[in-house]
Parts: sequence; C-alpha cells; structure tokens
Amino acid sequence: MSRILLEDMQQIVADTNIPWNSMQDSTVLITGATGTIGSAIVRALYAANQQLKLNIKILTFGRDTEKAKPLVSLYGAEFIFQDICEAVKVDGSVDYIFHCAAVTKSFEMVSNPVGVIETSIKGTFNILTLAKRKHVKSMIYLSSMEVYGLTDPDIPSVSEADLGYIDLKNPRSCYPESKRMCESLCNSYFSQYDVPVKIARLAQTFGAGCVKDDPRVFGQFSRSALARKNIVLHTEGRSRGNYCYISDAIRGILLLLLKGENGEAYNIANPEASVTVREMAEIVADKVCGGRISVNVDVPPDVASRGYAPDVTMRLNVDKIKKLSWQPVYGLAEMYERMIAEWRGR
Repeated sequence: MSRILLEDMQQIVADTNIPWNSMQDSTVLITGATGTIGSAIVRALYAANQQLKLNIKILTFGRDTEKAKPLVSLYGAEFIFQDICEAVKVDGSVDYIFHCAAVTKSFEMVSNPVGVIETSIKGTFNILTLAKRKHVKSMIYLSSMEVYGLTDPDIPSVSEADLGYIDLKNPRSCYPESKRMCESLCNSYFSQYDVPVKIARLAQTFGAGCVKDDPRVFGQFSRSALARKNIVLHTEGRSRGNYCYISDAIRGILLLLLKGENGEAYNIANPEASVTVREMAEIVADKVCGGRISVNVDVPPDVASRGYAPDVTMRLNVDKIKKLSWQPVYGLAEMYERMIAEWRGR
C-alpha cells in the first residue's frame, strides 16, 4: 500500500468505537470486492488481521479474475468467481456479509437500464437468500443517497425518512428505483426471516484507493488537477452533491455492521462536504491547485444522453449514524489532496 492508504487503514483499525473483537475468527463475504468500497473493506479487514490478530477469513465474490488478483496476493482474500444474478454457493459458514455489488456507471444506466435493474434485484435477492441460509450474524446492504430522488427543497437536511420523487419514465431512474426495491427486499427478509441486515445510504465516496480512470465527477476533477488543466463542466453545475472520504465511510459501514439496528437505513456523509458541482470545482481549482487552473462551462448538445443524475438540492442528515459514535475526519479539499497524493505514489 501507499503511505496514504496505510494511514487510512491504520485510522480505521484504531477506531475504538468499532467492536473489533466480535469479528474474531469469523468468515466475512464481500460482493463487489473489486469496486471502490468493496476493495477498501478488504484492505481494512486485512489491516485488522495484521494489527489485531483477528484471524478473519475474507471471501470475495466477483466476475473479473484479473482485478481480483491483488485481493488474493496482497490481502490474503479468497476469490470466488460468481455472477450474483445466478444462485450463489459458498461452502462452510459465513458470519458477516457486505453486499457492495452494483452497476454504478452513469452511461450504463442509460444504455443498459434492464441490466442495472437485473443486477440490483436478482443479486440482492440471491445474497439475502444466502444470508438466511447461513444464519449470518449481520449483513450490510450498500445503498445510495440517490434513493431520495428529488426531495422538498425547503427541507434543511434530508433524514432517512424523507424520500422524494423519482421519474419512472426516465431510464436513468433504473438505478435509484432498483436501490429502493433492494432496500424493500432487505426489510422484507428482516421482517419475515429475521435476517439481520442494515442499510448504508452512502454519499458519493472517494479518496485514496480510487482508480485513476474513475469516470465520476471527482475523478474528472482530480485528473484535471493532476494535469494542471482547467476544469470543464458539462452542466451548469447547480446540482448539490454530498460527499464522504473513503476511510470515513468504511468506519461508518463497520459500525453499522456491528452496532447498527437491524432493518434500519443510515446516511453516511460529511455534512461539511455538501456543495454544488460548481462549488466543488472551484474548491479544486482554488484550494487544491492554488488557483493555477480555472473552471469553465461547456454544455454539449447531447447532454441529456450522458446519464447525468437530475439536479438535486438535498443535504444529507447524519444524526442517526452519529448516535453510533461516528464522526467524519476529512473535509472536501483533503479528500482530493489525499487521493491525488496516492495517485502520485506518495
């Protein structure tokens, strides 16, 4: 790991609010383990094994054996080639599950909405069925702030009960609507079968460990910062985003796994990192790059086909997860600085 990643992992393991001892000698399954959040969970569990001698067995699901190689060679995980849309099989016991697998690329949401829905719903059904069969101690379903849709702009901060409007005629809605259905599946399995599942509604999460070609807005801005090129916005940048640094989010997810209430959803975001896309671009240009680049707007004629989420105004409320003694550490400028430093190999 880079110095930055090592610092992040050490900070996660050092969080005394996480009851690490309850995971001693356990088996943990992670779907979507080659993705940003899944791989960060693998690294955190590996660091906990190294530092706390927990003897956690790390199982990972995925369909890309090449991407999975570092999980096996560097972090001692066991990789199981598995399409979660098919019935899943795991030999032996499973104590904890992190269900992180999902289609998250915007262009796929508009080009393959049926596939997005299928992966979400079939995959979650199969993983919940596995959780029921294995009598797991706890499971996390990784949801998204997009489940809120368009909320009332007069609400000062959006809590877990403040669901808004989603336009079902828009193919891009396949992602938030399927996430809503998966949350309903989770609650149904808890209600009917006592599957101990918790739901993490993540803000957009980034930092050290993100791949350099990440297509999301933070990846685009970071590449502009690295190359010292002006940031070009393809919208007016009015939509408000909610963000969280990766290691902060992982600490929150682990707290939910071990201390969260079954059948409940929790927002995970840094309230101080709630800004419009334009404001975030200005922070990168001014604070991260010291004013050496600028922000330009160039809205293309085919903007509607690019899969951008509709403009939103919401600020996520995190009072619920703070009751579990969670606090974010890193602000927005630091998120960029740490990710860019890790990209540079520092």
